[in-house]
Amino acid sequence: MAQKGIDKLIISSPFEEPKEHWLYIRETQSFEKKPGRRKAGYWRSLGETRKAGADDPGIFVPIELVNQIRPRVKKWRENNYPNITGTTRKLLQFWYDIEHTRRDKRLFWCQLEAVETEIWLTEANPAEKQGIEILNDGSDWERQCLKLATGTGKTVVMAMIIAWQSLNKIASPGDARFSKNILIIAPGITVRDRLQVLKPDNPDNFYQDFILVDSSMWQDLLQAKIMVTNWHTLAPYNENYGPKVIKKGPESDEAFFRRVLPDFGGAHNILIINDEAHHCHRPREDEVEDREEQEKATIWIEGIDRINRARGVLKAYDLTATPFKPTGKTNQVEKLFTWIVSDFGLNDAIESGLVKTPKVAVRDDSIAGPDLKSKFFHIYEHVREDLNRRAEPNEGLPDLVRNAVSILGGDWLKTKEEWDTKNIGVPPVMIMICNRTETAARIEYSMINGYFAVDELVDKNTFLRIDQEALDKIESDEKEKINKDKTGRELVEQQRDRFNTVGKIGKPGENIHCVIGVNMLSEGWDARTVTHILGLRAFTSQLLCEQVIGRGLRRIS
Repeated sequence: MAQKGIDKLIISSPFEEPKEHWLYIRETQSFEKKPGRRKAGYWRSLGETRKAGADDPGIFVPIELVNQIRPRVKKWRENNYPNITGTTRKLLQFWYDIEHTRRDKRLFWCQLEAVETEIWLTEANPAEKQGIEILNDGSDWERQCLKLATGTGKTVVMAMIIAWQSLNKIASPGDARFSKNILIIAPGITVRDRLQVLKPDNPDNFYQDFILVDSSMWQDLLQAKIMVTNWHTLAPYNENYGPKVIKKGPESDEAFFRRVLPDFGGAHNILIINDEAHHCHRPREDEVEDREEQEKATIWIEGIDRINRARGVLKAYDLTATPFKPTGKTNQVEKLFTWIVSDFGLNDAIESGLVKTPKVAVRDDSIAGPDLKSKFFHIYEHVREDLNRRAEPNEGLPDLVRNAVSILGGDWLKTKEEWDTKNIGVPPVMIMICNRTETAARIEYSMINGYFAVDELVDKNTFLRIDQEALDKIESDEKEKINKDKTGRELVEQQRDRFNTVGKIGKPGENIHCVIGVNMLSEGWDARTVTHILGLRAFTSQLLCEQVIGRGLRRIS
């Protein structure tokens, strides 16, 4: 029976395949609980005028390739994985051993399914894969994408893939389906540093922390060559850098490989893992795209092309919650990756209890009437003109912004009081995503000068504004304030360190209450204590909206 609201949102176990799901009925704006698993797909906006107080997600577009693959993988699993190697079977048995090894650290269903899908595509009998056609972006190397919602444990999935690939190659060096030479590419320094746990020699490595291999497998895994880098290292050699008298000429693909991957020696058939892989795509001249995004995509994709020409790329595994080519436009023109082979989306993650439940934070209807609540749904549309102009920090903010900060801040304060009562140990965090540096500066000024009703948000020890201009300011015009024993660079790193450790007990960011960000809060930031988000920028794209919402989805436990 259809219903307007949902009384119990979490209806599945995170450790089992979903047995039912909530179906949204667009025509009546209601929900119905349906048996079975939700089809793989995404919602595409139609660009229609929004109704007051409601948010029409548009139409549901199925991902047909995933819906083809899923039942075949399920049947293969139920038949006890025919045609797999002995090494793969040992790993799967170990991963599913909840009676002994995994009693306290069970793997999520979505993690196991994602890796099983890759195993099936690689090891299952070819007859089982008849009719499965994976289209890529024109690359000379194969790509497969795993779509996993933020907070479902993508890094663990990467570690599982690395263990499966490496251990099979070490056990059977002549098996061309596998590689023990693995390059993980990240979208930035923050993510790169976080992914160091994928290296077996890291003291916090995930293979031991999540019990992904036993002691005998562990010794073999140490033979793998694993490198974690960010896309910037794939940039072409700059001929203008260094002594002018040295004339080296264009850098060959082999020289590029040796420079970028110096530890790989004579290795061939490199396995690539792209994290936040929506940045790794092949730009086309007829597509309008943000210049910075286009530069990143070009360097990233062409870098892999050069690795492939020099030594060969076995395959690239793409992991992302949002496998669209980012354009900054509405998702009508965003291009979904055609090589998605597995999908566990945001709705699935919410219904399985893997992530927090997003909602509009107005607990008391008397505080905000229907008109104000309607504007809160799409706040930026109502304040765009004011926030897009150049303004001094002390210039007043629109009433709607002040109301939103005060109401959201009040709700944050109630949450903080609840957390204090439960002795959680760290405070909840409110983040504000701004369209430009001037907006962030205006909000910071208003908060510091008491123009909002929640003073607890703005203590200098618990408040953080993070954007490139703010970091540059530490190094440039405030150098006279720098302590003699601290360099400008050290203070920048302190600022970054506070940002990267928000909500982590015993770390510099453990007591942060509020973060104001510009272009630095869309992905890769894994704080688990975010409870409130205010978006003061355009969110016309599904990609950007889901990325930002994702900052608040990770659970503390």
